[in-house]
Amino acid sequence: MTAAYFITGTDTEVGKTTIAAGLLHAARLAGLSTAAAKPVASGCETTAEGLRNSDALALLGECTLPLRYEQVNPLAFEPAIAPHLAAREAGVELTVTSLAEPVRQVLALQAQFSLVEGAGGWRVPLAGDETLSDLAIELGLPVILVVGVRLGCINHALLSAEAIERDGLRLAGWVANIVDPATSRLQENLATLNERLDAPCLGRVPRLPTASPAAVAHYLDLAPLKILPLRT
Repeated sequence: MTAAYFITGTDTEVGKTTIAAGLLHAARLAGLSTAAAKPVASGCETTAEGLRNSDALALLGECTLPLRYEQVNPLAFEPAIAPHLAAREAGVELTVTSLAEPVRQVLALQAQFSLVEGAGGWRVPLAGDETLSDLAIELGLPVILVVGVRLGCINHALLSAEAIERDGLRLAGWVANIVDPATSRLQENLATLNERLDAPCLGRVPRLPTASPAAVAHYLDLAPLKILPLRT
């Protein structure tokens, strides 16, 4: 049994990697093997081993398969700007083709639970008229949407869900990540999201003092994805 998902967010800075790492940790706790890919990342730091991205390192830390950093994050750029702009400045053509092959290599390892994390939201540009959503389409992966719960999140979530479904992909589930606990009418907003998003909610994650994968996993439920082995 293997399952793989493309994870996207309603915007940048909505805790996409925090939730992705939490999902991977939850899968590990359930006894599943895990793998992940973040095919392109900007905002990387120069190290003795080369450019390293904190988000990609967080995903790598929750992989049970023996992956190298370059397998998880094959394209890394230093400036903390949109990936297509960082790639352009580095003289790299950022295309679906250049991203899909390394991701397929990770998926071919057949971990029982794999995540492919995008960058920012659903329509982040690549080269030409391609976007990261085209990568998800090319891979044919169902999508998990991280909703950054704050003012305006309902509109962003519904538009993202509509775009995902219009692109022919299945919204497998969504996670409410409460990035602004002071959001007015928080519970009512969460109820509206639950009513209007045609996919199961995999969890509501509060603002945590330390959002470690283990702490986040406590608020997540993989059962709606129907990937866990039956308990006897």
